[in-house]
Amino acid sequence: MKLSDFDFDLPEELIATRPARPRSSARLLLAQGDAIADRVVTDLVEILRPGDRLVLNDTKVIPARLTGTRTRPGAAGEGTARIEVTLLAPRADGCWSALVKPLRKLREGESIVFSDRLSAELVGREADQAVLRFDLMGDDFDAAIAEVGAMPLPPYIAAKRAADAADREDYQTVWAARPGAVAAPTASLHFDEALMAALEARGVSFTHVTLHVGAGTFLPVKVDDIRDHKMHAEWGQVSEKAAAEIAATRATGGRVIPVGTTALRLIESAARGGQIAPWTGETDIFITPGFEFRVAHGLMTNFHLPKSTLMMLVSALMGVDEIRRIYDHAIANRYRFFSYGDASLLLPHRGR
Repeated sequence: MKLSDFDFDLPEELIATRPARPRSSARLLLAQGDAIADRVVTDLVEILRPGDRLVLNDTKVIPARLTGTRTRPGAAGEGTARIEVTLLAPRADGCWSALVKPLRKLREGESIVFSDRLSAELVGREADQAVLRFDLMGDDFDAAIAEVGAMPLPPYIAAKRAADAADREDYQTVWAARPGAVAAPTASLHFDEALMAALEARGVSFTHVTLHVGAGTFLPVKVDDIRDHKMHAEWGQVSEKAAAEIAATRATGGRVIPVGTTALRLIESAARGGQIAPWTGETDIFITPGFEFRVAHGLMTNFHLPKSTLMMLVSALMGVDEIRRIYDHAIANRYRFFSYGDASLLLPHRGR
């Protein structure tokens, strides 16, 4: 298929820059088979059935935007330059891939000082990215960047406003547990403690998995033939407990519904052998129309960017023509789009 098959015109004013308050008051487009209904997120309590299982990504967004200084001796004394860093992903060697501005003025071996307790050394370059080694690790690193970092808002929000104190809570799920993401699993931002309790009372179960969302989720597709696109990789884990819970739900006739494309990509990665199984590693799974879903019965997700890999994913789940109809409805009815926007619950007809 061609990239243009996943394009649409979106009015600028429908891009949300703040979330709904409370979280669960956001609108919810329910697409069930070929029927579309306008609901709100709290309606999940009546839409979902006892025995259904929501799969939740428990990654935790780190405040990945950092501002530091580089100091270098010169003829007139020491010169100091401001350095902007956006962390992209942790590496297996303990370093971080990052965007650094201005990278061309930073030499390998030089240090960037972010605070009196946190600094990083430039140890290499990979294309337009820097490889940084921080002087802290583990809990000490998490605590230090929590003090000096800002939340890494998506580019379409950051272009409209700077991150502020409210984003520390708004851009984090209520069940976030494992630090490592530089972007939120945004469909999960619609849940609050009250909704979780109501769903549990309804008989809906929850399974936690981890996929550390990377900045690659915002990379544009630059090829016309989507088969030529190289998908970014992200680290994920489906524990033995999680795999067993999902398998048990399917065996007893319940529906497995991931909350967010990250959770869906992860569990489908863990089921490429035919059935869900414990899995740990980096996934670059690219879900496009024609994909065989082996685990998910549906998906709760926000509304995605035109010509994005996520538009391809939801088109694979619902069908290209049906997704066009769903998005036409969302735009006509003024749903709010992207990370802080409204949600959809996509439940295709698959004989289930």
